[in-house]
Amino acid sequence: MPGKNAPGRKQQDLLRALPSVEELVEAPGLVDIIAQFGRGFVVGSARSVIERLRRDILAGKEIDPDDLGPGPLGGAVAETAARIFEPSLKPLINATGVVVHTNLGRSVLAPEAIEAVVEAAASYSNLEYNLEAGKRGSRHDHITRIIVALTGAENALVVNNNAAAVLLALSVFGSGREVIVSRGELIEIGGSFRIPDIMASSSARLVEVGTTNKTKLADYEKAIGPDTAMLLHVHTSNYKVVGFTAEVGISELAGLGHERGVIVVDDLGSGVLAELPALGSEPSVHDSLAAGADVITFSGDKLLGGPQAGIIVGRNEFIEQMKAHPMARAMRVDKMTLAALQATLSLYLKPEEALTRIPTLRMLSEPDAALRARAEEMAAGLRKVLEGAAGAEGSMGAAAAIGVEQATSKVGGGALPLLELDSWVCSVIPTAITVDDLAARLRETDPPVIGRIHKERLLLDARTVLPGQVGAVIAALSQALEMNSGRQI
Repeated sequence: MPGKNAPGRKQQDLLRALPSVEELVEAPGLVDIIAQFGRGFVVGSARSVIERLRRDILAGKEIDPDDLGPGPLGGAVAETAARIFEPSLKPLINATGVVVHTNLGRSVLAPEAIEAVVEAAASYSNLEYNLEAGKRGSRHDHITRIIVALTGAENALVVNNNAAAVLLALSVFGSGREVIVSRGELIEIGGSFRIPDIMASSSARLVEVGTTNKTKLADYEKAIGPDTAMLLHVHTSNYKVVGFTAEVGISELAGLGHERGVIVVDDLGSGVLAELPALGSEPSVHDSLAAGADVITFSGDKLLGGPQAGIIVGRNEFIEQMKAHPMARAMRVDKMTLAALQATLSLYLKPEEALTRIPTLRMLSEPDAALRARAEEMAAGLRKVLEGAAGAEGSMGAAAAIGVEQATSKVGGGALPLLELDSWVCSVIPTAITVDDLAARLRETDPPVIGRIHKERLLLDARTVLPGQVGAVIAALSQALEMNSGRQI
């Protein structure tokens, strides 16, 4: 007697109709695919297609027996094989209005940085070779001088991100000993990485002082003991506690640390080198150094506008200890990151040039008139496409209502969470599909366009749409609304 979950007759017939992997691979239609990708990849793709169909059949999905023939299955195998080699990392258009968008790759590099990366990648280089001495050198030497020149620090080190910079500092100076942190600074950054977890990984022992909303200098003074190695100050860059609050500034903390012989580390998070009105409330590297912090860590790819990196500056004796630690090798950056960071930092030597050449800084400081003009350009271009398509059909209907509105943008990257930047957007209200469907279709265009949805309108923020991308946005929208062929949805 057949079991309760045994396949029915129809399912059995469909399962019997499935070809074997070898039969499928030998199909004439796959000759070119095998020549392109190799037999091994095609065999694996064929196995994947057959297993997927088998699961669908057993799950009771409706499957046309004709879809099990050599033609349809061969096409599925070819598509599966091709997908393996298709790049999954794609350039896209950020129309969200979030300037430093972590999910969308954070900062866009300056042309000078892009050129430097290409040059570094295209040939051998003196990455760890001293040309003057004719022997092995240090990769740190390529970046130390310019960081020191820009910040005024005694020494500098670059690792692969700011979380690594903090972990290295904790491992070098706090391993097996106590590190004091205010409870209000036990932050969580993207991907659920938390300061207590990073500290545990370094084998440092966390000592919390104060409360969530109030920490005083006396709290640190009482907590310092013979086993205290570090006072850690963490900038709460991705949230703000307001109201009945109190915190200890880095100047007071540094004074206490120097008085008691305890190293003071200041984690700035994003880090600021440029003087920009929009970033006025964000702590700068210069301010932290002037306040007396021994070691300062910050990101190279957020508000600095360079590649992903963690930059460490401070007193020479401490930076040299960090460079010599075995963990520093595991955290080191490659030649392309060094080239991009050096080119980005070079732009800071002329501050007025940095504001125009570094895309992140340019977007944060772009004037209102330019933003409005770009939003109106997007709207006018899309209206023209829609009107042309409606006219071709002899219909006065439209696939979407297009408008231009004032809105607000965000800095992003875990910086200045309360700051809203005045901006302009092109708003799209589709009439025949939902706004969620429109957003999904835009994610499938080439290049994909990522906007934001607000009150059943898709908003395309001019602040993060680069000037040269307006035409691509219009083309993507017309494709998503199925207007390229002159037909309305």
